[in-house]
Amino acid sequence: MTDSEAFEAFVAAWYQRLLRAAVLISGDPHLAEDVLQDALIKLARRWPKVHTDPVGYVRTTLYRDVASKWRRQREFAYGEQPDRADGDSASATDLKVLFARALARLPVKQRAVLVLRFYEDLPVMEVAAILRVSPGTVKSQTHAALKRLREVAPELEEVLV
Repeated sequence: MTDSEAFEAFVAAWYQRLLRAAVLISGDPHLAEDVLQDALIKLARRWPKVHTDPVGYVRTTLYRDVASKWRRQREFAYGEQPDRADGDSASATDLKVLFARALARLPVKQRAVLVLRFYEDLPVMEVAAILRVSPGTVKSQTHAALKRLREVAPELEEVLV
């Protein structure tokens, strides 16, 4: 398989998952698409060097680019999430919308930690490597983010154990 074919296979396999993570981190579907496209362009340019861990490279790039844009804009308006046809019940959909809105009210670093830890289901050490922080910072940011979620959306208490 050539580098080009390997890159295309990676994008085909991971695009939707990375897009959903980008939406959750950024809080804006349009910004998420832009940031993901930029991250994939950066990945394509560096593919021969990072092809062994492209997911980690894209995750790190996504977080850094969203954080950079956030610092410049200082505000996000939460839009609608990408469409999913998974047959959710109305209550589960309502819970997802409520959670997404509460998540959008967190600082970008806390949002990224929660998305990487719980949506992407990554261990503390891997999240620390992606965000280039210590494992202790990941743990403290996770604790602070969950506390803040409980404050901004007390109706989520039953799912935020």
